[in-house]
Parts: sequence; structure tokens; C-alpha cells
Amino acid sequence: MYVCGLVIPVPEGRMDAYRQWAENGAQFFREYGCLEIVECCEDFIPEGQQTDFRKAVAAQEGEKIVFTWQVWPDKASFQAAEERMHHDPRMDSAGEPPFDAKRLILGCFEPIAQMGRTPC
Repeated sequence: MYVCGLVIPVPEGRMDAYRQWAENGAQFFREYGCLEIVECCEDFIPEGQQTDFRKAVAAQEGEKIVFTWQVWPDKASFQAAEERMHHDPRMDSAGEPPFDAKRLILGCFEPIAQMGRTPC
């Protein structure tokens, strides 16, 4: 299993557009082998002394934090899909994301422990 996670500041007024953009993207990622995508909108984000989700993405007034992750079979599958997806002409026709993409945080992770689900 390989996990790709993102933290995204989305303007409150663009949440419906974000949901549609994410649902379209999920179909696309599934075609390339993504096993699962979870999209979450902030419910409780405490203000940290030094850092927190809002500070990390320089969230502005009126923006909600979206936390999303993708589960891929393994790192090699993710990397191969990334390469193929960037050559798929549909990537260019997906439209502008409904948020400031320069402020999102992306990271990919190898799990070190797991509970609650059968591993992929």
C-alpha cells in the first residue's frame, strides 16, 4: 500500500465546485489504479502555537481546509500512473482547480503500521 495525501485551502463558496472537481478526479484516478480516495472537509482544526493545518497552507479568511488521501497498491503503481496520467489529454481538460493550487501540500507515504482494515 502507498498513500498520497493533500491538505488544500478551499474557499467556502467554492466547496460545491471542489466536490464536483474531486468526484471527476476520483473517476480518473480509479482508471489508473487508485484503490481508494477519501475527501474530508474541516470540522475541527485547533489553532496551534507554532503550526497547524491552517498555517501550513496559509489559509485565508473564508477558506475551509480539505484533507484528502489516495490509496495506491504500491509506490511503483503510483509512479507509473503519475507518468501515464500526465500524458493523458484529459488532464488538460479537467479545468482549473477551485482553489489556489500553489498553497496545497502534497506528500506520499509508506505505511509503517495499520489497524482496522485488511492490508491491500
